[in-house]
Amino acid sequence: MSITNHYQSGKVGLSFELFPPKTAAGFESLNKHVARLVQFSPDFVTCTYGAGGSTRDKTLDVVSAVKRDQGVPVASHLTCVGASVGQLREYLDEAAARHVDYIVALRGDPPQGDSEFRPTQGGLRYANELVRLIRNEYPQFGIAVGGYPEVHQEQADAQTDLANLKQKVDCGADIVITQLFYNNEDFFGFRERYQRIGITAPLIPGILPVVNLSQIRRIASLCGAKLPSQFQSDLQRYEHDVESQFRVGVEFAMRQAEALVDADVPGLHFYVLNKSQATSAVLQGINWSS
Repeated sequence: MSITNHYQSGKVGLSFELFPPKTAAGFESLNKHVARLVQFSPDFVTCTYGAGGSTRDKTLDVVSAVKRDQGVPVASHLTCVGASVGQLREYLDEAAARHVDYIVALRGDPPQGDSEFRPTQGGLRYANELVRLIRNEYPQFGIAVGGYPEVHQEQADAQTDLANLKQKVDCGADIVITQLFYNNEDFFGFRERYQRIGITAPLIPGILPVVNLSQIRRIASLCGAKLPSQFQSDLQRYEHDVESQFRVGVEFAMRQAEALVDADVPGLHFYVLNKSQATSAVLQGINWSS
C-alpha cells in the first residue's frame, strides 16, 4: 500500500515511532508495549537509529519483528550520517529484503561532539539527495521526510527552512512528519506557509506526550521545541509526583490532539519513547476509533 493511502479524505491516519532498545530485556519490554499500541490499529510503525548510525542493524530487527508479529506496515529511518552512498544502498537493499514498506529519509544530526554536520566521504550532504536516491533506485519504498513547525535549528530563517522542505518533496517525498511541538498555533502557521508555497504532500503533526518535566526539557532543548510557560508551571507543580505529572502531560496531549483533528490534519504521529501508557491514555481519552 502506498504511504499516502493512509491519509485519504475522511480518515485520520495514525503512526507510532520507536527506537532500538539496547538490551534483550529492552526488546522484550518493547514487544509488550507495541502489542498494546497496535490495539489502536496504527497505519504504520517507524523506528529510528542512534547517532552516527550506531544502531542501524537493530532498527531493521525492530521493524522486522513488528511487521512479523503484528502485521503492521513499517518504516525504517535512514540518515546521511556516517554512510557512503554505497553503504546507503546496502542498507536499502537489506530493508527491501526484510520487506520494509517505507523509509523516513533524513539528513541526520551531527554525531555527538561535532558542532556541525559533515558528509562522509562518498556520502550525501542533504536529505533531498537521499530522497532522490531512494525514489530513483528504490521506487517500491514510500518516503517520509521531516518538517519543523518551529524552524530547524541550523536554518537562518523559516523561509529558507520551508524552501528546503519543498525541495525534499519535489525530489520524491510522499509525506511530511513534523518534529514535536507543544503550541498548535506554531503548527497551523507552518501549515499555512507550507500550503502557500505549493507543497501538497500530507503534513502529519508529531506529538510527544509529556510524562516527565526534566526529560522533556532535555528533548525540547535538542530539537528547538518551546514548552508553553503555563504547561511548564503545571508540570513543575508536581515535580515530585510521578502520577500527577503523567496526568497533566496526558491531558495536555489530549487537548492538543483533539484540536489538531478538529482542524482537519490528515494524521497523527506519536513519539512513544518505547512506552505505551501515555499514548494509549491519550488515544483512549479522545475516543480514538480505528
